[in-house]
Amino acid sequence: MKLSKLAALVGVIAVALFIMLPNLSWAEDGGALYKAKCAMCHGATGEGKPAAKIPSLVSEKTQGMSDAELTDFIANGGPSKKATHAFEKKGVTPEQVKALVAHIRGMGKK
Repeated sequence: MKLSKLAALVGVIAVALFIMLPNLSWAEDGGALYKAKCAMCHGATGEGKPAAKIPSLVSEKTQGMSDAELTDFIANGGPSKKATHAFEKKGVTPEQVKALVAHIRGMGKK
């Protein structure tokens, strides 16, 4: 009897972890998100496209922004509310935005 209860408990925990793990913030891959959502415009290394007025993400200006400012640009389009950057409305979660900010910060250190 005790063994079957233990097996049931282990099964419930396993299912709960299976459901929760993909939603944990540490499970987000900022690099993969960047490639999927940002690289097509900002370039693979974040250099931007000055001719198309697409800013560099590795520039002093961008790297000098606070995390809150970068988060606002990614999630909501920044102060000008650019629709191309309102990724929160396009299904990007706050945890994914945080992972993108961390990835962009890392790009500036290279």
